[in-house]
Amino acid sequence: MKKMLIVLVAGVLLASCICVPVSNAAEGERGGLMGFVAGCCFGIRAGGDYNSGKEIHWREWLRIVPIVSLVVGIWDGIECAEGKTTADFAKQYGSMYY
Repeated sequence: MKKMLIVLVAGVLLASCICVPVSNAAEGERGGLMGFVAGCCFGIRAGGDYNSGKEIHWREWLRIVPIVSLVVGIWDGIECAEGKTTADFAKQYGSMYY
């Protein structure tokens, strides 16, 4: 009984920590659940850029797939080691992502 009560309290606490910020996004603005997913799964830069009106790049979506994420991570590292900047990526992929 005590274990069920602890799990219930933990679930309510977790739900209140997630649901309140998600519901605080104004209607028609970015943020909310997708802003949470972008920040949680892709990092603060992707989450902040998503909330600023940018889309999540397909290479960032590939980071979710376990084996593919290693290849994409190495690919990203190589491109960044070459000295590519956000402006270079915006030219290559479009300004809606960068």
